[in-house]
Amino acid sequence: MTQTQWQHNFGLFDDPNNIIGKMFGVLLVKNTAEELGFISAFSGKLAEKNHIHGFVPPVFDLLTEDSFFLSEKVAINKLNEKIKELQDNQKLFFLEQELITLKADHTQQLLVLRGELVENRKARKIQRQTLQNDLNSSITDKELKELAQQSVYDKWRLKELNNQSQQSIRQRQVKMDQLTKPIAELKLQRKTLSADLQNRIFSQYQFLNKKLVPKSLVDIFAETALKTPPAGAGECAAPKLLQYAFQHHLMPLAMAEFWWGASPKSEVKKHQQYYPACTGKCQPILKHMLVGMQMDENPFLYNYAQGKNLDIIYRDQDILVVNKPSEFLSVPGKEISDSVYLRIKQQFPDATGPIIVHRLDMSTSGLMVIALNPQANKYLQKQFIHREVHKQYVALVEGLPQQNEGEINLPLRGDLYDRPKQIVCNQYGKQAITQWQVLERHPEKNQTKVLLTPQTGRTHQLRVHCAHAKGLNMPIVGDDLYGTLANRLHLQAQSLKIKHPVSKQVMTFKLEAEF
Repeated sequence: MTQTQWQHNFGLFDDPNNIIGKMFGVLLVKNTAEELGFISAFSGKLAEKNHIHGFVPPVFDLLTEDSFFLSEKVAINKLNEKIKELQDNQKLFFLEQELITLKADHTQQLLVLRGELVENRKARKIQRQTLQNDLNSSITDKELKELAQQSVYDKWRLKELNNQSQQSIRQRQVKMDQLTKPIAELKLQRKTLSADLQNRIFSQYQFLNKKLVPKSLVDIFAETALKTPPAGAGECAAPKLLQYAFQHHLMPLAMAEFWWGASPKSEVKKHQQYYPACTGKCQPILKHMLVGMQMDENPFLYNYAQGKNLDIIYRDQDILVVNKPSEFLSVPGKEISDSVYLRIKQQFPDATGPIIVHRLDMSTSGLMVIALNPQANKYLQKQFIHREVHKQYVALVEGLPQQNEGEINLPLRGDLYDRPKQIVCNQYGKQAITQWQVLERHPEKNQTKVLLTPQTGRTHQLRVHCAHAKGLNMPIVGDDLYGTLANRLHLQAQSLKIKHPVSKQVMTFKLEAEF
């Protein structure tokens, strides 16, 4: 059966226009009569609508629940029109062009004059030396005075050029300020109105918990590092579902959110895959809404390193090379202190300095080099900073690449609203380059073992480069952030080549993949 009430381009077919994948949520509930049922929701808008039959409504609807938004939006739009009108003033345009031309001309004239003055100074220096070295010539005060006057004159010419240019620029700038000052005042007025409107909107989002205690977005995010709610907060599926359940006296039992459609350009979202609520926008809201609810044990509070050994591959007085197991922290976390750092401190109490030279993701296994003294740490870190360390990883990915090798170049930065995830960002991301090569294909499992050689060391670089649509588009098996959860993340730091901090000898370590 196919619904025909609305149309939305999820990017699953051939239409390349206006593709918007969407997060959906389903909440299993029980009513006061102990009857089981479910409710569903979508994040943001669907088919350009807030209300669609079969889905819970938004927590607050700007267009239907309160008319203040439309009236204040009209006022802001009028300011936008006035600002645009003033900015489109031809007189302002010509003044801007005149200023650009004046500054360019001044720079060129200054360059020419400085070159001329340098040559004059050189000529005067030669003339003085000639007069001083000529035994048959008697240096007169008059000749020296003339040279000094020439020097003073050259300095005056430079000062005069600067004064004339600055005067012309200031005259144009004064005229420009007369035109731009009203624009700046209108922009400030618009900024104030927009901030007031946004704050009023956030105040209208009142979220309930099991005890039906309301709390606005403003109050919820005032307790966070962000202080103010980010755009789109409160529009996700999870808070919508819980709000509807509490309003209608339904007991929430279990909830899941899944992505439907093409992945966004920056994030990694796979069609029909389940995802947890984001940490930046939803987690603060859910923290309030879930007060008093019986919850599953938080997996982030469990020490997965318990019972695992940290094997030492190499040891001397200055460094260690260890095999870090998967699901084992490199350094202590917020909730879990057990880590490579803590184990080394316990096993080698005489070790000094920062100890940790580089890190592996908690879920990644493999080779790590450890410094036992500050000197070794400094020398090794310098190698990592200058990209003199050669590292290779082995991964098992979901899919069968058509090519045998390639290079992925996708800049990365942290997802501000869903840490610790990383996103692809051409504007603010840091360069991230990975070379890959097929090692083994397993068609029966639709999996491929690949060799990954990172040229840079960004957080989650290999995981994002494998999973992203513009990378391999094949998540690493067991990647719970960018792929599908399995028994472990199938990613291992297989080889490591470094220069010893004392002997300066090149050392290579290799570890066969555990999968």
